[in-house]
Amino acid sequence: MSFKKSENWKWEKWDISWSSSTLSSNNSDLNILLIHGFGASKKHWRHNQDFLGNFSDCYSIDLLGFGESSQPGALLDYDSYNENHVKYSFDLWGNQIASFCNEVIKSPVYLVGNSIGGIVALKAAEILKESCNGLILIDCAQRTMDDKRLKRSAVLMNLLRPLIKTLVRNRIISNTLFERAANPTVIRQILKKAYPSGENIDEELIEILYKPSQRKNSKEAFRGFINLFDDYLATDLFDKVHVPIQLIWGEKDPWESLSEANHWKCNYQNIKRLDIIKGAGHCPHDEKPEATNNLIYKFIQETK
Repeated sequence: MSFKKSENWKWEKWDISWSSSTLSSNNSDLNILLIHGFGASKKHWRHNQDFLGNFSDCYSIDLLGFGESSQPGALLDYDSYNENHVKYSFDLWGNQIASFCNEVIKSPVYLVGNSIGGIVALKAAEILKESCNGLILIDCAQRTMDDKRLKRSAVLMNLLRPLIKTLVRNRIISNTLFERAANPTVIRQILKKAYPSGENIDEELIEILYKPSQRKNSKEAFRGFINLFDDYLATDLFDKVHVPIQLIWGEKDPWESLSEANHWKCNYQNIKRLDIIKGAGHCPHDEKPEATNNLIYKFIQETK
């Protein structure tokens, strides 16, 4: 498919890339913002944005550090201050999304997030308050490596954590890990795990993930994110947002536990639905877009 033309928005001193899709005759007052996951970009919504634009103003955005947005250097807690570096975190990205909603969309919005984009959406919703109409979290990241989950980790992993933390804070190590992953062959291998049905793993998708990884500072957001050992979990934020939440989950997600999603549904009253997409993995919006699009549409019609 052909992608919508990218627009640029200046956020603080950074350039943020975004696009929108809507029918010229669309008189809807609905707004939807699509937030990608780790290593992806606004183009990962290639099978969703036009569909959702049939009944809403639908936007997609590149988080700072990803896609075509600026890629400032990563500032870790123990690094010397550098005005051109940032601490990549959910506070940073949540504020980016909230600011975009306030300055560009300028009216209440549904936030849709995949993987870490789900945590970003939750944080942005907390900031936006009544300016957020609802949340759709697609295989929301459970962040099993976070320090707050130590008691639930395997004993061996807990013993290895200090070594892991020491290694990944080293830029040489993080850059080496990134370079090994950022090639079409490895990307395809990862996608075969993430998309267990094999549907929609095509050259266009490989290019969507590979091309941004070849930009000069693409390693920095990777370094910043893999050093986030103490940041928000979804469960830290569910009670801080007061809008209806839909969970959409790939039945065969290899990374984010469906059983934990079921636990969330049973324990948080604002989670109104948990919809499971049969045969799908971590990115059902791209692997099984028709099913995902219909579920999003149904939820919005129920809650608007």
